[in-house]
Parts: sequence; structure tokens; C-alpha cells
Amino acid sequence: MDPRFEQLHLDPGLSTPLYHQLASRLEDAIEEGAWQAGEALPSERALAESLEVSRITARKALDQLAERGLIRRTRGSGTFITPRLNQPLTRLVSFTEMLTQRGFTPRSCWLSRSLAAPSADESLRLGLGGDARVARLKRLRLADGVVMAVEESCLPQSVLDDPQGVGDSLYAFLEEAGRPVVRALQHVTAVNADAELARLAEVPEGQALLKVTRQGYLIDGTPAELTVTYCRTDYYDFIVELTR
Repeated sequence: MDPRFEQLHLDPGLSTPLYHQLASRLEDAIEEGAWQAGEALPSERALAESLEVSRITARKALDQLAERGLIRRTRGSGTFITPRLNQPLTRLVSFTEMLTQRGFTPRSCWLSRSLAAPSADESLRLGLGGDARVARLKRLRLADGVVMAVEESCLPQSVLDDPQGVGDSLYAFLEEAGRPVVRALQHVTAVNADAELARLAEVPEGQALLKVTRQGYLIDGTPAELTVTYCRTDYYDFIVELTR
């Protein structure tokens, strides 16, 4: 038997239903790293036979994990642990750096990269003149092949004059160019995905997403970046530490 099953011990004598117990034990095991993101979770049959419970109990426990966004089911392939990011809001870090630190494989799927005229709001936020141009970047952010977020960035051409040259990490590119973003303000709100956003994020239309608007600055205080990221709530948590 898989030794990881030992921490899934269930107690039929408790008033808590067995499927609730199993879901809770599995969640704890996942949080502790017993199963890693992208790894296949044991099947209903394997769980039922190893823990001596019914397949209905195993199925209901897995249903709870799926509702909480901890696992994803792929028809014909199995049940897999979903990547999940707990991102602190007190430190400026790139998506690529954050994923790499947590053991995920980051990737960007580019939707568009171009130079264009800014909108009135972009000109105001970035302090641009009437004849200024901006670099626009739109991409999907993936972890271990799973779409985590849809991201749209706008930067003054004076900060980024070659949008085609950006690889997986915009911040790394800017650092190498000698124009690092060193400070940023973020605003987080909730939105419901319209048809296009739902298609890109691979979620049902109308599902809630976290909309994170970030304005970044260079070391001299010059506005350098306006990024809007639509994050999947089943994969993203934002954490703020409060002290007293």
C-alpha cells in the first residue's frame, strides 16, 4: 500500500461522515506536500480498497476536493493535484519568479505583443504626452501547463521599445535592460468572466475571477507599467500578514 495512505486514517466511530473525514485528510496531505501539483491522485477505486470504504465515500470526498479547487479531473486520464499559489501582497515579485520558487514550471502563451497609441486612461496613469506610444502585452500565464491567469500589460515605449523581445518574465527583461520595476501599487477586486475572458481562462462564463491592477514604478519614481491580471480563484490566494 502507498505509505502516504497511512496519514489518511479514518475513524468510523466519529460522528463526522467518512467522506468528510477523507476529504479533510486528503486536503491536509496535499497542503503538506504528500502529493505535488500535477501529480495524479489515487483513483476512487484505489482509495476505497486501501482505506476499506465504499467507492461512493471515495467519490464524495474527491467531489469536495474538486469543489475547493484542489484537484482537477481529466476524462480518460485521472485526477490531478492543481497548482495553487499563495501570493503575499507585501513583496513585489514576478509571476515567473514566484512559480519557480514554489517548484512549478512557468510558461507564457502570448496572445499579442505590439506598439500602439495609449488610451486616455493609460496616458493619465503613466504620465504620457499626446504623441507617446506604449508597448502592449497580452498573454496567458501557465503553471505546469495549467492556465492560472490572463494578463494584459501596458508600458511606455521609453521603458519597453521591443515588446517582441520579452520572454517568459517581463521583470527579468526590464532588469537586464537596466530599467527594473522596484515599486508597485496593486488594487484587487472581483469580476465575473465574460465570454471571451472565460474562453481564455478556461472557466465557465460568469465565473468569478480576481482582477489585480498593478502600477509599477522605476527607481526614480517614473511610472513604468500598468498591468491588469485576471486570476482564477480556484488556483490563486492572496495573503496579507497583519501585525499589532
